[in-house]
Amino acid sequence: MKKPSITADSLSFLLLAGLLLATTKVELTAQEATGTAIETMPLAINLDAVNWGPPGGGNGFPVGVRTARQGSDPVTGGITYYALFPADSHFDLHWHTHDEFVVVVKGSVTIVLGQQSHSLSPGSYIVIPGKMKHSWDVPAGDDVVILVRRGGPADFHFVDQ
Repeated sequence: MKKPSITADSLSFLLLAGLLLATTKVELTAQEATGTAIETMPLAINLDAVNWGPPGGGNGFPVGVRTARQGSDPVTGGITYYALFPADSHFDLHWHTHDEFVVVVKGSVTIVLGQQSHSLSPGSYIVIPGKMKHSWDVPAGDDVVILVRRGGPADFHFVDQ
């Protein structure tokens, strides 16, 4: 029976893998030792208790839009936040680098994803793949509140600007 042999390439791969594992463990240990490790904190919040930021908007964003950041993912840099779009507002056609996951919490809204338009009400769930062009329209009568989670850092690329 022939004994298995380790080639120079196999040995290099094993040493590199071991080094990466050891480096990762050292980095985690350093984070733990310095207290810089990010810990997930519990959160339970009613919509009427959300601490909204000041109204903003313009330059493609709905005028009067307000946001309330709820957390961020330390690994991806993606944030989770509420956004309040005023009644009768429009969010211009744009795209993001990373995927976006949205739940309609209050009000109704129309979103255009690529070439398809969707009229949505509270409880609706939306997945917007990275780089997909989309826009939002809020009808007159009531504001809309959405809860957004991003798959990576937030960026906005407006199509017509």
